Amino acid sequence: MVKPTQLISFEKGKELNKNYNEKRGALVTERSGLEDANAFWFSIEELERYIAYVKENAVEKGYMVDGIRIYLGVYPETEEKNAGYTTVFLTPTGTIIDEQGGRGGASLQGNALDITTIEPLNFGSMGNPPKLNYGG
Repeated sequence: MVKPTQLISFEKGKELNKNYNEKRGALVTERSGLEDANAFWFSIEELERYIAYVKENAVEKGYMVDGIRIYLGVYPETEEKNAGYTTVFLTPTGTIIDEQGGRGGASLQGNALDITTIEPLNFGSMGNPPKLNYGG
């Protein structure tokens, strides 16, 4: 098994989560009046199914997938269940494949284009209550 190169320690995760809760989460709560979500959960099965779906559909639509981008969003006030709460959604990124089967343009890590012809993944669980503390 190849170890991922972008791993962080448990301690670093706790630090990042604490910083978010104190510096961003507190502002969101103050402004919205909601104890907003600060963590989201997707099952391994759902993530694997989404990645397989993206890979299959990207080829059909003429793209070479190179990653997944995670966006933050807020549900509209008209949303029955999660009105006003923060959410995340995942969207595939990549480049257009040219007629010779190569990449049809530069795609640098982190600067890849969103593939907007494939649906994003949403509706992970934000837990109940919505706010969690990493590792605790």
